[in-house]
Amino acid sequence: MSLFEFSDRTKKYQSDLLEFMDSHIYPAETIYDLQMRESGDPHFQPPILEELKAEARVRGLWNLFHPHPGTGPGLSNLEYAPLAEIMGRSHLASEACNCNAPDTGNIEVLELFGTDEHRERYLKPLLDGTMASAFAMTEPAVASSDATNIELTMERDNDEYVLNGRKWFASNALHKNCKVMIVMGKTDPTAPKHRQQTMMVVPLDTPGVTVLRGLPVFGYQDREGHAEIDFTDVRVPAKDVLKGEGEGFAISQARLGPGRIHHCMRSIGMAERALELMCTRAQSRTTFGQPLSERSNIQDWIAEARIDIEMIRLLTLKAAHLMDTVGNKAARTEIAAIKVAAPHIALKIVDRAIQIHGGGGVTDDFPLAMAYAHLRILRLADGPDEVHKRAIANFELRKYHSPRAIAAETDVLPTTNRKVAVG
Repeated sequence: MSLFEFSDRTKKYQSDLLEFMDSHIYPAETIYDLQMRESGDPHFQPPILEELKAEARVRGLWNLFHPHPGTGPGLSNLEYAPLAEIMGRSHLASEACNCNAPDTGNIEVLELFGTDEHRERYLKPLLDGTMASAFAMTEPAVASSDATNIELTMERDNDEYVLNGRKWFASNALHKNCKVMIVMGKTDPTAPKHRQQTMMVVPLDTPGVTVLRGLPVFGYQDREGHAEIDFTDVRVPAKDVLKGEGEGFAISQARLGPGRIHHCMRSIGMAERALELMCTRAQSRTTFGQPLSERSNIQDWIAEARIDIEMIRLLTLKAAHLMDTVGNKAARTEIAAIKVAAPHIALKIVDRAIQIHGGGGVTDDFPLAMAYAHLRILRLADGPDEVHKRAIANFELRKYHSPRAIAAETDVLPTTNRKVAVG
């Protein structure tokens, strides 16, 4: 039993979601693949997905992520965690329930910082699932693991800003329903380091915005796309600045915290499905006169997968609980920890499931190869592993940064407070 007791409504949503997955989502995966192949368009919006969205709405499985009552059930992070995990078992479920990134993060930003016009023009259709949005922060020419590196310029010209630069990995920008982006750029390179950046709402059809290509990831062209976009003299009204000039970095931190935990929750769901596939395959395949499930190394993999999943689930639930009770900032170490651990462990489990499936595991006959590609991306998306490890290490080291340690750095011993932390 989980140390974190779920509310009755969460348990009801869990039950309803699991039934929806069994009756509609899993059977739709084959239909989705067929419709995508027949279209010949890697960014086609297949009719089956729209059917799933309609069914999810009827069942009340809509906008489950949204923390504000009225447009969603108003679930806490801890209540939403097991639901995101269930949806993470299939690449169709999150969008079917209007809980897919980057729309979830953009919705939250527009909810918190958007104007009345933004809310009417973009937020409402995003919540209705009739529009998609993109988030453009990462750039090809700089190390985007440090968001302060961003180079796209946003120069003020009377009541407009003129944008010049290039973005890539703008997820969702090739989605057939994508109409708007939230773009982060630099408005004042002379300001303090974390006050140079600004976020703006930019319609995708604004003159000067050119989607150059969809970036393939391990050979896959994701349906929603990871776009490289050129901005040449793009004029954006000053009224479309979010929160205010220089607030871009602060918004990004507010946005990425919940986004990171959502990714981790979905990763756990994919790990669970990979373990299920691992077990069924191991029991159905025989080599050298013995089922794979009787091989000691395969049993080790299965046991380790269960142990690892339980560990990352508990850590993720702890992070969700802290976000709910003490806030995202106070939970930053736990958020960083799960962002490293969940994709890494899920990736290992998927890799072993592929190995057990043999040649079939690397084909599209099973969901494992696509899952591997998506999970590998997550070790870079929303900050690479190394950045999160650095943050965790710095937090730990600060615990032991005593007056004696400070003095040692300057070869001067303190004369008072001689008590030194040992660890």
